[in-house]
Amino acid sequence: MEWLNYHHLLYFWLVAKEGSLARASAALRLAPSTVSGQIRALEQALGEKLFARSGRRLVPTEIGRVVFRYAQEIFALGGELQDVLKGRSTGRPLRLMVGVADVVPKRVARRLLAPALELDEPVRILCREDKPDRLLAELAVHDLDIVIADAPVGPSTRIRAFSHLLAECGVVFCAVPKLAAAHRRGFPASLDGAPLLLPAEGSTLRRSLDQWFALHSIQPRVVGEFDDSALLKVFGQAGHGIFPVPAMIADEVQRQYQVRRVGRADRVRERFYAISVDRKLKHPAVIAISEAARRKLVG
Repeated sequence: MEWLNYHHLLYFWLVAKEGSLARASAALRLAPSTVSGQIRALEQALGEKLFARSGRRLVPTEIGRVVFRYAQEIFALGGELQDVLKGRSTGRPLRLMVGVADVVPKRVARRLLAPALELDEPVRILCREDKPDRLLAELAVHDLDIVIADAPVGPSTRIRAFSHLLAECGVVFCAVPKLAAAHRRGFPASLDGAPLLLPAEGSTLRRSLDQWFALHSIQPRVVGEFDDSALLKVFGQAGHGIFPVPAMIADEVQRQYQVRRVGRADRVRERFYAISVDRKLKHPAVIAISEAARRKLVG
């Protein structure tokens, strides 16, 4: 693999910017012969002439102008990195790369991430939805800043990561008005034999629900199991069964899908986490998300 010498590129960029070898050398506090030699080394590495003389000035060649444009972007990005690390504003939106586990309801993810968009500094959120293990692999190589998941990092996970609790709530069972009215009385025993739409087996919520059913001696008639919580709600809206939703978004779900509450199970706990590679959060937007969640949890 060929590597570009960024020191040589910096010398070239400064000479092209100053239009003078002497001024660039003074700025670098190096002898003109040293700077000139480094630029010649860059030209040899690229196989192109980068400067031509115009009187006393050094003027970039056509290829030199192309290299100069790239150098401008490279060093501007380097300066932006230093600004971000030092907590200074760059004038560009702060990027937050988020992985959202596919089992996390979209409304929950939006509510958890919303505080990042309320910062004084503009923030641009880039979201990826996937299976938790694939998102954690991207987190490990720093392609993501955080992962939003419904479970903490397990002891068998090979990457070093830390789980920060963002939200915790019970579960509300909902259904179309006719089905809700038929099973509201006597809840939760009324769910015995009732048609239910549930998360897929193996999911964190499904395990909690199965334990809760066993505790109350409930044997529901499972008519559908879903990986996608949005698809589960669409089936619920069509009247195919009663379905669970996190209590924190139950009111929104009832309005959007025209369903009603059957009953609430506070002993079934839904928990949502921000997973990061740092024990102490550093990204300003992630800190805002964590602090907002902490205030709500304490409240």
